[in-house]
Amino acid sequence: MLWDGEWEITWVTFRDMGAAFGVAILGIYVLVVAQFRSFRLPLVILTPIPLTLVGIVPGHIVFHAPFTATSMIGFIALAGIIVRNSILLVDFIRHAKGEGRALRDVLLEAGAIRFKPILLTALAAMIGAAVILFDPIFQGLAISLLFGLASSTLLTVLVIPAIYVVLRDDGRPAGSAPAVSEAQRLKAAA
Repeated sequence: MLWDGEWEITWVTFRDMGAAFGVAILGIYVLVVAQFRSFRLPLVILTPIPLTLVGIVPGHIVFHAPFTATSMIGFIALAGIIVRNSILLVDFIRHAKGEGRALRDVLLEAGAIRFKPILLTALAAMIGAAVILFDPIFQGLAISLLFGLASSTLLTVLVIPAIYVVLRDDGRPAGSAPAVSEAQRLKAAA
């Protein structure tokens, strides 16, 4: 029996796109390592990428659409958008944390201040994808972008701070004053 035709093309396409996705993720990881000079922080930044599937899979079910090659292209494109959103949060957290404030205060402020730019980026891409939602060829791409962005945008704003609390919590509750070292107290008293 010879397996040719549509299934062979589908297998080869998904195999090649899976390899391209792996290369894209590796490239993003290397760039973020170079930017932040850390090997762990890029893993935090890349964590929301799988969260796009929380929206992509139900989106395809709702539209009774198969997961096609264009759906995979949308999934790969989402990686870049989601990484940008994660970097917006992480960069803000890193700069604000250097001021000696409680981590939970910084996380709340980062979520409040960076949510609007993250949401606007996602909405712009979603509006662009909505135009091709009912196109028979690019429907999978549109579904991946629309539903993947909707879920991952909300989950990114929740997951990145949660990971920070797990990995780097300083134990100070939100609203607490910054810790003052003994040297700073002596200097202030003098």
